[in-house]
Amino acid sequence: MRFPFPHTGRPAHTTRPGRALPRRSLRRAAVLLAVLGALLPAAAGAAPSALAGHPAHPRAAAPASEADGGDGADWKRAFLASVDHPDAPPPGADDPGCRPDARHPRPVVLLHGTYENASSNWSHLSPRLKADGYCVFAANVGAPPGDVLKGRAAVPLSARELARFVDRVLERTGARQIDLVGHSQGGGILPRQYLKFAGGTDPADPARNKVHHLIGIAPANHGSTVSGLATLAQRLHVLAPAAAIGGQSLADQTIGSAVNLRLDAGGDTLPGVRYTTVVTRRDLMVTPYERQYLHPAQPTHPVTNLTLQDICPQNRTGHMGTPYDPLVVRLVRNALDPSTARPPECAPTTGSD
Repeated sequence: MRFPFPHTGRPAHTTRPGRALPRRSLRRAAVLLAVLGALLPAAAGAAPSALAGHPAHPRAAAPASEADGGDGADWKRAFLASVDHPDAPPPGADDPGCRPDARHPRPVVLLHGTYENASSNWSHLSPRLKADGYCVFAANVGAPPGDVLKGRAAVPLSARELARFVDRVLERTGARQIDLVGHSQGGGILPRQYLKFAGGTDPADPARNKVHHLIGIAPANHGSTVSGLATLAQRLHVLAPAAAIGGQSLADQTIGSAVNLRLDAGGDTLPGVRYTTVVTRRDLMVTPYERQYLHPAQPTHPVTNLTLQDICPQNRTGHMGTPYDPLVVRLVRNALDPSTARPPECAPTTGSD
């Protein structure tokens, strides 16, 4: 049974396998694949992405295990697999009967990034957290039901969607707080907007905060140049037209945007929330990568900034590959439950966009 977490209170929409997506969605998907598959690898001097070369019906992710990874799953296959079911939860998520226990009293809410969706972003991590004993829920925000490219709406609008989703999780599970794990926009500007301006925290009484821990994977925290593409768009005065086509969240995540300026005023953190960032120096989307780190607004605010290459110099994972990287998965699991933390294994990677 699926956990019904629609955008607007209507039953969640799922496209049946083999059913054609709206032409609008297919055009957007083509634009995304072109940008990620050609522009960014070229900017890094890497080989062109093999995104377009994957088969039309990719292999499903392997069953979850206690291992941190190594099952061959990656974001490209997961994205292509999600085209036929853009609103479906990832494996292990949205169980309507799940109730937190004493060991894991807080549900984990997973939040996707820009042009991603819950299934494409979390098909690797979600079943592993479920196997660990967490109640896992995965939001889809920032686009209409049936659209595979989510996270495009203005960040304040998506933050209100997230607020409704979290409230439903808390009501359904009976929990007092959640832990939130997000990628890119979903690990940075969007949950921070929710925490500060959409009800995620209670400044008068931090004990009433709805979020205990925010873990951002390659988080878009302080705006990005997108390897210079956003900066060029600003200088050519084409950022607004690009946002009109690709979604307002693109403009909201650039350096100096009105959303970023308002969000950063007064400091990065809020009382009562624990913050963790997991950052890769090989990020080509949220650049410079140093803008992903958070700094405590007050000395008592707990912030941990982790850099993959400080832990494993051989790690070559980039922005899109981080939710599927075994090292990242281990760091997230350690952050969620320090009592069961294990030293992460360092193994060379060939890089994953």
